[in-house]
Amino acid sequence: MLAKLIWLGIAYVMGSIPFGLLIAQATCGIDPRLDGSKNVGATNVARLCGFKYGVATLTCDLLKGAIPVAIAFVISHNWLFLSLVALAALMGHVCSCFLNFKGGKAVATTVGVFVPLAFFPLLFSCIVSALVIWRSGFVSMGSLTLVVTLPVFLFLSGHWSFIPLALVVLALVFWTHRENIVRLAHGEEKSWLKKKHEEQA
Repeated sequence: MLAKLIWLGIAYVMGSIPFGLLIAQATCGIDPRLDGSKNVGATNVARLCGFKYGVATLTCDLLKGAIPVAIAFVISHNWLFLSLVALAALMGHVCSCFLNFKGGKAVATTVGVFVPLAFFPLLFSCIVSALVIWRSGFVSMGSLTLVVTLPVFLFLSGHWSFIPLALVVLALVFWTHRENIVRLAHGEEKSWLKKKHEEQA
């Protein structure tokens, strides 16, 4: 029990590491909390510092979700414990102890925690999400699609024990994207396709 509690704390701290902020400051001297969408996630870092730094942020945010959950399997295979470790890492990203309990929107870290938990349901959700981003141009819409379809694919694949986790994640990601949802509803959300067309004009 003590080992499980300690690992929950470690998962939270690992999830709290603000890789987007560290990468943006180190590579282009920018605080992403003060520019762009004012978010420390990969999308904002890519806009401010360049695509490769956005990919670096995405990779780090994925790993800080995947590593705590993967190591948790060594401690226990209990679905509840694994779900709590995943949530600890996610809450660290959203409410980072290094950023005055503020943080990112949890999408990349969500992908990370589900890699060791339910890889193929996650893969199918990512494919659908990528298609939505490609067709719409909105990363936020793809992110919302990811968390909406994930419980469905978990159910269809028989990974029923992680559906409660996926539903909590769905609510969490919708909450962190509440401003994006308002902008989408009013047609004011920034589109990657629009940006690309403007550059070609």
